[in-house]
Amino acid sequence: MKILITGGAGYIGTELTHQLCKDPNIEEIIIYDNLARKNYNLFITANKMNDKIKVVDAEILDSRTLKKYVNQVDVVYHLAAKVTTPYSDQDPHLFEQTNHWGTAELVYAVEDSKVEKLIFTSSISVYGSSDHFFDVGDELNPRTFYAISKMRAEKQIERIAQKLQVYNFRLGNVYGYSPSVRFDAVINRFMLNAHFKNNIDVHGDGKQKRAFVHIQNTVRALHNALYEIDPGTYNLVGRNIQISEIVNDLKKLYPDLETQFINQHLTLRSLSVKGSESITSKHWWDNDPLIDEMKEFQANFAFSKNASVLA
Repeated sequence: MKILITGGAGYIGTELTHQLCKDPNIEEIIIYDNLARKNYNLFITANKMNDKIKVVDAEILDSRTLKKYVNQVDVVYHLAAKVTTPYSDQDPHLFEQTNHWGTAELVYAVEDSKVEKLIFTSSISVYGSSDHFFDVGDELNPRTFYAISKMRAEKQIERIAQKLQVYNFRLGNVYGYSPSVRFDAVINRFMLNAHFKNNIDVHGDGKQKRAFVHIQNTVRALHNALYEIDPGTYNLVGRNIQISEIVNDLKKLYPDLETQFINQHLTLRSLSVKGSESITSKHWWDNDPLIDEMKEFQANFAFSKNASVLA
């Protein structure tokens, strides 16, 4: 089996590549990434990977190069996206170009190929916000340019669902340690600032709820789409939790942690999403307490806590 991963050098892509390298059924993995985030940890990780990997430095909108490599594989993972948290309402044309039309270019390439599976990572942000739990099948109501671009990308993916096996995974806020970890995600940012600054900023009153999924559960689901998950749309969500609850757990690890509220008088929008039970009930899906996941993250920092390396 030959695999192509767009955005394969990113946060999720790095962990997915590690996971797929262990699979004896996979003979080649092509990482297709423009390296826009300047994240090169895929290339220097201490955990040596094997000769299955080929890296292509190219744009998702480069249709000629994209088609060349799509024609060489059996399965495509589409992770490439412009993701900028919390500035998801800036530069709307960049979200539209990369997330929507980049996906369209990929779909055109897949249509003319022998690809058997297309596995796409969307976002729960397509639901918008509400006080009730969203489930797959609920009406979409995206509130940001990022979310709108993801909804439009889903429409492109759905267009070929009758021609091949198509998977649409709507991811919660991804968190957890990885060599290519993103520190703009809330739990990861809290961990970094708590460890090295002993101070975190909380926007609003902290009562807003968010839906989260651990990086390892994310890549396990993506990997198992090759074998034991049926094509369709799924919510990859492991927990729904208030920001204040995250802070409370964090204070168990860092008892002297200082917390600064910004615009505490504001109640920010909440988004709670029901994880798809057909996935979260699998034997490989971990349901560890958040505090244990934070301890694992803490153990991967290079320096002792409060090393004051951040200004």
